[in-house]
Amino acid sequence: MAKKRLVVIGGDAAGMSAASQARRIDSELEIIVFERGLHTSYSA
Repeated sequence: MAKKRLVVIGGDAAGMSAASQARRIDSELEIIVFERGLHTSYSA
């Protein structure tokens, strides 16, 4: 069975919040976040 993958564009608060919500729903999900800036938000 293929592993599910989520790609998030933008590592700001909204993107990281979406990634953390997806992780709560499916702990086996592979999550990849693309952010063009130097920092990502860890406040989600």
